[in-house]
Formats: sequence, C-alpha cells, structure tokens
Amino acid sequence: MKNFSYYAPTQVVFGADAEKKIPQLIQQYGGTKVLIHYGGKSAERSGLIASIEQSLTEAGIKHLKLGGVVPNPRLSKAQEGIDLCRREGVDFILAVGGGSVIDSSKCMALGIPYEGDVWDFYAGKAQAKACLPLAAVLTIPAAGSEMSGGSVITKDDGDLKWSYDDNLCRCKFAIMNPVRTYTLPPYQTACGVTDIMMHTMERYFSQEEMGITDALAIALLKAVRQFGPMVLENPEDYYLRSQIMWAGSLAHNDLTGCGTIGDWGTHNMEHELSALYGVAHGAGLAALWCHWATYVFDAGPARFARFAREVLDVVEDDDTQAALKGIQAMRKFYHSIGMPASIPELIGRKATDDELQLMAEKCSRGRTITNGNFKKLAYDDVLKIYTAANE
Repeated sequence: MKNFSYYAPTQVVFGADAEKKIPQLIQQYGGTKVLIHYGGKSAERSGLIASIEQSLTEAGIKHLKLGGVVPNPRLSKAQEGIDLCRREGVDFILAVGGGSVIDSSKCMALGIPYEGDVWDFYAGKAQAKACLPLAAVLTIPAAGSEMSGGSVITKDDGDLKWSYDDNLCRCKFAIMNPVRTYTLPPYQTACGVTDIMMHTMERYFSQEEMGITDALAIALLKAVRQFGPMVLENPEDYYLRSQIMWAGSLAHNDLTGCGTIGDWGTHNMEHELSALYGVAHGAGLAALWCHWATYVFDAGPARFARFAREVLDVVEDDDTQAALKGIQAMRKFYHSIGMPASIPELIGRKATDDELQLMAEKCSRGRTITNGNFKKLAYDDVLKIYTAANE
C-alpha cells in the first residue's frame, strides 16, 4: 500500500427536510450574500429554489440567483457567474442540483478571487491559492462532487473537457434529502448508478493493494449493484433512494482510494465522448468500460478476477477466465439498467474514424501524455479502445 493523506471536511446533513438547516449553516460558515446556482427549470418547478429563497430571506441573508447550468457544464456560464459575483459582492455560493451545478459552482468559487483566467487551473497553468466558500444542495446522486475536491468544466472554444482537483474547493456542507430524487427520470437514475460504481471502480483497479480500502470498495460496489435496479423499479422508496444518495458521496470522497493509486483512464476517455457528443457522463462511462477492461485486464488478471467473484458473483477458479466472465457480467448489468455498452448504443450510430482520432488526440493532449495507471495508455492504446467500443 501507498502512504496517503485523507481529507474529507464537508459537513453532511442527510435526511428529509434537511434543507431547513441551510440558513444556519451558511451563517456558520460566514456567508452574508449568497448566489444560488442551479440548472434548468426543474429546480424551480419543484419549488425547491423558492423554498430556499424564502428561508434565506427569513434569516436576513441577501441572495441572488443564476440558473442555466447544462450537463457537461460550460466555462462560459461559470465566467458569467464570476462576473456577477464580483459585481454584486457575493461571498458564498450555494449549488442546487447535481454534479454539473456543483462543478460550475466550484469553478466560479475558484475564479472569483483569482486575477487571471480561471481556465488556467484546468489547463494546468496555475494552482489556486484562494476559493470562495461554497456548499451543495444535492438533487442528483451521481458525481459525488458534493464531497470531493474535483471539478470538471468544458471550455466552449474547442470543446475541451478538463478537470481540476483542489481541497480548497471542497464544499463546506452538503444537504442531502433523498425525497428530492424521487422524480429523477429512470435514465438519469441509471446514469447516476453507473457513475457511482465507476468512481469506486476507478480507485479499485489499482496495482496496489490495501486490505481495508479494497474491502470498503467491494462492499460499496455490491450494495450499489443490488440497490440500483431496485430503485429503478421503486423510484419513490425512501430507503432505496437513501442508499444510492449516500453511496454517491462515499464513492467519491476518496475513502475507497486510501493507500492505492487509482486508474481514471475510462474517465479521461469519457470526457472526450461527452465533450464531442454532449452525452450523459454515466452513459459514456458504461459505453467504454468493458472495452477498457478487455484491453488492460492482462496487466493484473487477479484484480479483475476478485472483482468478478466478489462483486458480480462469478464462479470460476481460473483468474483469466474469471476476469473475462466478469467483464461480460458487467456488460449485462449495464444493459439491465438501460445503459449502453458501446459507442453506437450511446450515440445511435458509429463514430467516424476522424471522430475517433480526434478524441484520442485530445485525450492524449496531442500525444504528449498517457492515461490511466493500471496500464499506461498512450495515443495508440486510447484509439484502439475507442475503436473496440465503436463496434
């Protein structure tokens, strides 16, 4: 196992009516003028935004709103928010939504005190030294951004979808009310289940072993595999929605990666899929994972075999055969919850050769970097995985 530093400072308030504590918590963390940042009309139609506004008004907390965040959040929207917050003297950002809204909020929080272009952080040109305090009211369990230090933003010019990770931009608190997830469409719920599992799998598929961490990862994966299909059949079951919501946070608050070095190759390749085609992140991950796994499993068959046996109930003594059967079992699981397992299933057609090469070029940053850690993937490797996923 590797040495590690674990830091998870976000205060979680979980349960029905958790939103009632928002004003108290904002004041606790020094907020006096709040930007409520959210996505589409659903947050308004549900009455959640109005309820939050009313509670802030009653507590004497000034506030303003900025909606319009889209999936695969855009840099242009974050820059709009940065300008607005500077102009209005906002000192706290409240993200109301899922990963896209939280990531957009993190980008704004990093950009407000920074004198340069906030894209510098995502492009690797600068490291943040300050960040406006922010918090999340989670309505879509998936990305885990409410408890992580990472964010992903898409630059409009060139459709560059890049990430930045910094403990400075971890949420001060996260409000989690499972009732707010009852009306999520089945496809969005399934995308969330996929993303939650992938955040754990990216950490689990490591060349390092750490007994406790591995056991936690396997337990989380088994639970989500069990509860995911159940919540699709019973979308207004509080118990089931609670399991998925809490799993999303545990999957991405680094708990399941302590002492190991995760892979993240599938995530990096998916970023190019969603940047190019505008697809849901979870669906993009499902479309690629089996093909990534088939390409890299020989770098550690025993790891894949354990995953197959303990998570997917594969019965097979030979590690190589167990690994391959596990990959096929994962493909069946994706299909069982309505997820794609290839690029054509994802976008409704085959990608062109030019599109595959463009994604591989961008993923490898012009053939200057490798992706993944379980097995290092150069441009040619990434292109082969995209090509296999395109069949």
